[in-house]
Amino acid sequence: MTADEDRTILLIGSGPIKIGQAAEFDYSGAQACRALQEEGARVVLVNSNPATIMTDPEMADKVYLEPINTEAISEIIRKEDPDGVIAGLGGQTGLNVTAELAEEGVLDEYDVDVMGTPLDTIYATEDRDLFKQRMEDIGEPVPRSTTITLDEGESVTDLDEESLVDRVEAAVDEVGGLPVIARTTYTLGGSGSGVVDEMDELIERVRKGLRLSRNNEVLITESISGWVELEYEVMRDADDSCIIICNMENIDPMGIHTGESTVVTPSQVIPDEGHQEMRDSALKVIRDLGIQGGCNIQFAWHDDGTPGGEYRVVEVNPRVSRSSALASKATGYPIARVTAKVALGKRLHEIENEITGETTAAFEPAIDYVVTKVPRWPIDKFRDTEFELSTAMKSTGEAMSIGRTFPESLLKALRSSEYNPAADFNEIDDAELETEYLEKPTPDRPYAMFEAFCRGYTVEEVVDITNIKEWYVERFKEVADAAQAAREGDYETAAQAGFTDQEITALAGGEFNDTHVSWLPADLDEDGGDEPEVEAATDGSGEAATPPRKDGGTVDGVTVDTVETDTTDRDFKLVDTCAGEFEATTPYYYSTRDPLSGIDRDELQIDPDLESVVVVGGGPIRIGQGVEFDYCSVHAVRALEDLGIDAHVVNNNPETVSTDYDTSDGLFFEPVTAEEVADVIEATDADGVMVQFGGQTSVDIGHPLEQELQRRDLDCEIMGTSVDAMDLAEDRDRFNKLMDELGISQAEGGSATSQEEALDLAHDIGYPVLVRPSYVLGGRAMDVVYNDEDLETYIEEAVRVSPDKPILVDEFLADAVELDVDAVADEDDVLIGGVMEHVETAGIHSGDSACMIPPRSQEIKDVMPRIREVVEDIADALDTVGLLNVQLAVRDGEVFVLEANPRSSRTVPFISKTAGVPIAKIAAKVMSGATLSELDVQEQIPEQVSVKEVVLPFDRLPGSDPRLGPEMKSTGEVMGTAGSFGKAYQKAQMAVGKAIPLEGTAIVDLPILGFEEHFDVQDFDDYEDTDAIIDAIQSGEVDLVLSRDRDVLEACVEETVTYFSTHESAEAALEAINSADQPLAVQAIDERPKTQREWGAE
Repeated sequence: MTADEDRTILLIGSGPIKIGQAAEFDYSGAQACRALQEEGARVVLVNSNPATIMTDPEMADKVYLEPINTEAISEIIRKEDPDGVIAGLGGQTGLNVTAELAEEGVLDEYDVDVMGTPLDTIYATEDRDLFKQRMEDIGEPVPRSTTITLDEGESVTDLDEESLVDRVEAAVDEVGGLPVIARTTYTLGGSGSGVVDEMDELIERVRKGLRLSRNNEVLITESISGWVELEYEVMRDADDSCIIICNMENIDPMGIHTGESTVVTPSQVIPDEGHQEMRDSALKVIRDLGIQGGCNIQFAWHDDGTPGGEYRVVEVNPRVSRSSALASKATGYPIARVTAKVALGKRLHEIENEITGETTAAFEPAIDYVVTKVPRWPIDKFRDTEFELSTAMKSTGEAMSIGRTFPESLLKALRSSEYNPAADFNEIDDAELETEYLEKPTPDRPYAMFEAFCRGYTVEEVVDITNIKEWYVERFKEVADAAQAAREGDYETAAQAGFTDQEITALAGGEFNDTHVSWLPADLDEDGGDEPEVEAATDGSGEAATPPRKDGGTVDGVTVDTVETDTTDRDFKLVDTCAGEFEATTPYYYSTRDPLSGIDRDELQIDPDLESVVVVGGGPIRIGQGVEFDYCSVHAVRALEDLGIDAHVVNNNPETVSTDYDTSDGLFFEPVTAEEVADVIEATDADGVMVQFGGQTSVDIGHPLEQELQRRDLDCEIMGTSVDAMDLAEDRDRFNKLMDELGISQAEGGSATSQEEALDLAHDIGYPVLVRPSYVLGGRAMDVVYNDEDLETYIEEAVRVSPDKPILVDEFLADAVELDVDAVADEDDVLIGGVMEHVETAGIHSGDSACMIPPRSQEIKDVMPRIREVVEDIADALDTVGLLNVQLAVRDGEVFVLEANPRSSRTVPFISKTAGVPIAKIAAKVMSGATLSELDVQEQIPEQVSVKEVVLPFDRLPGSDPRLGPEMKSTGEVMGTAGSFGKAYQKAQMAVGKAIPLEGTAIVDLPILGFEEHFDVQDFDDYEDTDAIIDAIQSGEVDLVLSRDRDVLEACVEETVTYFSTHESAEAALEAINSADQPLAVQAIDERPKTQREWGAE
């Protein structure tokens, strides 16, 4: 397949961001689109996720935002007539739907080739028995295993308890007894998988796994917990040229999903003999399976006393994997790009290495630094969920760092993760520290290891408790010792370990004036430091606890200037893929503190005389801070490129397109802190910095960055809306006063800094009230309370109220219709990108509500001119330059403002793609000095209805409350577009993966009529009790549930039964059912009709 100019290639994406399948595949898909177009191919892309840059209309020749199912993709194939389809770049989702298209005969009917890795190979790796046989045939050791399957025509609900128990017990006996690992085939992120010690738990896991698996199989494997887990990223072309790109090593022992573990590359604890054996094994495996393109092979290894140790081949992913993005960013080798070209028939030696410009993709990368990845978990959102790490993923994102040593890389990664330990180690004794935080693997374990060394534990003791390899434990002790050295006045040792100057200042007893820390000892406040103030500086406000003097001084006398004088400056090194053997031409950098040598080793390849701007990215993906901000950041870079301005990106998320080495003129893989962003600004001599586009992460550094630029006397402006205006919008008291002055209605409310103030406010307003902390993202700890007892409980359990951490108490606008407006302002004019109506009414977080564009409620249409007036007044009052998101509510003809954010919002990509107006790119140009009138852009209103629906992670987080509420819980989103709201809503539910059933049995526990026309409708009174309802759900007797009952909905989550937990979503579902016969309306996004007209025009 080398005659590519006239070929049309269909690229299938991975769908919404969810646990186990995040933005890595957005990055992979974006790289593949570019690579295929470079080879002259016409690219047709289908994906359901509007939040990502991958579905930008500029990314491919045709972009379809449609459900990733056989019905929609068959229609696209019929319309576009592709020559081939690439399945291996869309994660498990893309792989599964390609297999279904083949099985249904669609690919044969339209003569579509599966390009790259053949389907037979995919089946050989997913079919565990077949995979085991293939490995044994080539002499590769695998863990003992057996498969539990359903007979032909048999379903899980048909399986009686005795038969299931017999099959499970026989499987356990076959692999040598408990504990075992249960793995579900054709799923992602370890869904339904885990290490199991008890037979009852295993039976339930198998029952669930058989239901989740596409081919009704569950693999039972001998447990090799405690071994070292490694991944090898391998590449092969059709001529059988193979290379190892890198290997990656989990710090946590086997038994914890690699997506949950801290991961290091290159491996540090495997002897060279062992590495060579696994390297040879990886090459043998990829050749035997016939994989073409990128491939991920997982190994388990342990020290059996021989020089090379003992290994097992655990799993092969015959596609670009979740770890491929990490490996690409770690090495500079673009795995997805090369995979796409290999799928077209290119050989590795024919594909240029873009970083060196001299070598080819047939050269194996060599790196002379250490890369560390740490996951990011949604602990703050799911306080009912146990976050003990296991073989099933619970993390939503990850941060990556590059350092000269492992300690430096580790601390940079922890700082990048923006995570504060849930544990208060000052309140934990040694016994609890050992059992709950060292022995038990949780997100807090790295911090517990530091704490243990602060308490005098030895390396041997920590190794014994954690089962983590001694080499890593020794490095953790180095970090703890370096922190102690700083407390004793030795700042250089701490600097070499990887602490920032601000962290060292805090360790030495001075003031911390930045946003995020890697780790600081829990007892810091006992000997001169001030930990409460450090916490306040990292609570999301973006402000230091006490504003420093211009010279960084504090009352304690220890200043950042003092530390800076006594430590080595950071300089920047190139990621060159070849450990310096060839000169790199791509500006991809990481910072490090070289030991004092007097030699300038800075490797920057930047012309400081050129006009340049630093764009600050959004950090790791987490709930409330998703991939939408990467979309915004990339659009900002593209806008600067259009204007002829060099753009430098600072970010630390390996999953994203903004951290692709060819997105910007300079990529700096760094933590997003004021100090480290200022280092980039100083090194590049940037003229400006944009903090609007990275969500709360980048906005938070506004104040400390402004102060740091002033302290260093750097001539660099924070571009766009002023930091003070952004702060005013976040400060409830100042914002309320401004709205009063403008005559804009608000829900009655205010801020409280104590329980007494909160109670007084609630009494003045009248219950129910909406309460939440100030300065947070995604509605963290937001709730509706109905009485004094609820409010007191909220304050005691959910937040710590203090003068530094006020809570907001607002009138609850029951029955109001909520909406979002995204706009761009240039101080004179305002361009409205779109107005979105929420499906849910007040009380459901805006990030969790389905929403539609354009609005259809007559109540909103009647006040649209007033909505426009309110947005324009707020933009003018805040002197907005750039993006502005305004959240409003309409009740009884009155428009209330809920909040305004003069920065990028989660809804920017959705509005941009539905209305066809790229407002992030327009905003960046406005921030760079252009006016809206000069840009000559027009507002557009879509003629069709688009519905954005959210993806919720309850199936991955056992014990979580599956009801929608005021706190955001969704991890991603999808979009459905059609001629009517009902059909668009149905398509959105298809894209989520919970298609609305059209018939069967429905349990209706909400006050809504109409389902009886389609279903056998039952209510709670038709069952003996709640347990009977749950039994019916578990037995497969129920197809749809409409309820707010938590226990019933948890059963729906467990059994994958479609449910709706609000009256509004249930009504929307009924409308979707009534619209089921309408056409699917599959259409490329740039072909969907729009009308050039102003929103709210009279």
